[in-house]
Amino acid sequence: MSQKKPVVYNNKKTKQNKFHIEFTNGAQKMAWGAFQQHDILFLTGPAGVGKSFLAMAFAISELLENKAKKIILTRPIVQAGEDLGFLPGDFMEKVNPYMAPLYDSLDKLISPDSEQSEFVKDHIEIAPLAYLRGRSFDNAICIFDEAQNATLSQIKLFVTRFGANSKIIITGDPNQSDIHNSGLMNVVSRLETVGGVGIIRFKNDSIVRHPLISEVLDKLEE
Repeated sequence: MSQKKPVVYNNKKTKQNKFHIEFTNGAQKMAWGAFQQHDILFLTGPAGVGKSFLAMAFAISELLENKAKKIILTRPIVQAGEDLGFLPGDFMEKVNPYMAPLYDSLDKLISPDSEQSEFVKDHIEIAPLAYLRGRSFDNAICIFDEAQNATLSQIKLFVTRFGANSKIIITGDPNQSDIHNSGLMNVVSRLETVGGVGIIRFKNDSIVRHPLISEVLDKLEE
């Protein structure tokens, strides 16, 4: 079985410096349009539909087109059922393993040795939840990835951080939470009627990571 890519970026430099995006299903195209229409956007659904990938693609696109000045990345520091203990190193060395999936998306979207890649990395800020209180992010695309591993109060803290000319993208798979008190779907249900808030719910048939994942999830969720 061949593996589809959720989006394709033409990383040849153009005058407009824009992404060339190709979508593999209607949900991805709908999500891309929703980025433009909403200040807060939730992308929920199973692993492999391209939620994080699309969020990073949009953030990078906005940065390269000078519509945003920085990208804020947040992920709950939660291990997937396996306690590795304290990680060695300084702050960034401890946090980086949790941010690896987002940087993997960046490397797929832009050639790692390109000038654009260096530019984007220079404008990315890692913002762990523990250090968000009291902060405000202006002119930024703020991505909260794997939000199914955050509590209601943590998501509330994040969505109240963004300031002028900023957008918030929250991704998560409610069926793969590693905590007992996930607040993701509670927040989604409370905010879905609020103007400026968008929700895209991906289904198993939107999975692009590998054709087998959809079938595996269908069987495991029976």
